Amino acid sequence: MLRESKKAKVARAAEVYDLLTDEYPDAHCELAFRNPFQLGVATILSAQTTDVRVNMVTPGLFERYADAEALANAQQEDVEQIVRSTGFFRNKARNIIGFARGLMADHDGQVPKTMAELSALPGVGRKTANVVLGNAFGLDEGVVVDTHVKRLSTLLQFTKQKTPEKVEQDLIVLFPQERWTLLSHLLIWHGRRVCDAKKPRCEACTLSGLCPSSRV
Repeated sequence: MLRESKKAKVARAAEVYDLLTDEYPDAHCELAFRNPFQLGVATILSAQTTDVRVNMVTPGLFERYADAEALANAQQEDVEQIVRSTGFFRNKARNIIGFARGLMADHDGQVPKTMAELSALPGVGRKTANVVLGNAFGLDEGVVVDTHVKRLSTLLQFTKQKTPEKVEQDLIVLFPQERWTLLSHLLIWHGRRVCDAKKPRCEACTLSGLCPSSRV
């Protein structure tokens, strides 16, 4: 692609968003949750595994530890056994227990609604905070950048950055704030269903006419 002006890139980003919303009208967070606490725990567990795998584990986890107080008082070894299949289970068990203890110590067991307070909790980074704020509270504070979002944003030449934080900064310049949460879901859904990392189906891609990396 020839050098693209910012105005042209913003216009192309809007077209991409519109096409994806038409393609995936039901796009949403695929982690199963009933409240902000559950979403926070599920998001921490989702690192380097699939939402499907997390959703297999969390019903049993939340049946035993229904709220922050219960999880804060859990034994590390017991939690490890429940979350073992998600991978990196020792770190993840430590992180979700730490998250629960932070909620109890600083927020009376309730999940806070600000980026600063959320990201200060043990086990919570900016990505997890963005997931919770956007999907549990409906607050568009940033763009969730997972592997799909980073990969597709690079293929679409919306960014040349390598770190999630810098990719996010490029995306929030291109898209209106009220679109940030859904944007992540749209890119994730497209990455899972069409733009596969190993075998992208460019011939079936609704974005092929707008994607500089398209093979068709």
